[in-house]
Amino acid sequence: MFNDIAPKYDFLNHFLSLGIDKIWRRKVVRSIIKHNPQEVLDIATGTADLAILLAKKHSTSNITGVDLSENMLAVGRRKIDEFNLANRITLKQGDSLSLPFESNTFDVAMVAFGVRNYEDPVKGMAETLRVLKPSGKFYVLEFSMPRKFPMAQLYKFYFWAILPLIGRMISGHKQAYTYLPESVSAFPDGINFIQLMKNAGFSDCKFKKLSFGIASIYQGEKHL
Repeated sequence: MFNDIAPKYDFLNHFLSLGIDKIWRRKVVRSIIKHNPQEVLDIATGTADLAILLAKKHSTSNITGVDLSENMLAVGRRKIDEFNLANRITLKQGDSLSLPFESNTFDVAMVAFGVRNYEDPVKGMAETLRVLKPSGKFYVLEFSMPRKFPMAQLYKFYFWAILPLIGRMISGHKQAYTYLPESVSAFPDGINFIQLMKNAGFSDCKFKKLSFGIASIYQGEKHL
């Protein structure tokens, strides 16, 4: 599915979110920069939006992105070349459940809008924990479901009625933008996801809601 929609993925992300997804990524990057990381892993990197943003904002970090979709990675590599960041960002095809890296390799790991696609979230995050250095930080940016009126009602209408229609028209893929609201609705957000992070072995887990609860940033740490 992600291979099929790769050519239109970036445009649809920004169009369907009214550009708010860019603001969310900037918030994640600002938090990560505080730790001055040198080696960063971007899991489910897709077209490398988050990796590119971090590379632009933090000149001393080296970023490795992994994703299952080769077509998404191909788009990401073109963007990396356009920004002359090939010496700072490396993209590899790989599975979040079996990362092709040695243990204790990265200072920070991050994933934007990818955890809900994990076949086994706890296993995937435990694998992230393995490749982090002691005291390494883990950041997750993911959609969540607003709970309060009227945002909850407006969000559901847009997500289930408007978004799939526009996504299908532009991408030409019937299932992709029906899958999006389905996967977000099924995702265990908030304190439920914090518990999954703890089950995977992360400590000091916390989260912050963004844009009235449309998305959230989760943070955890690998203790010694």
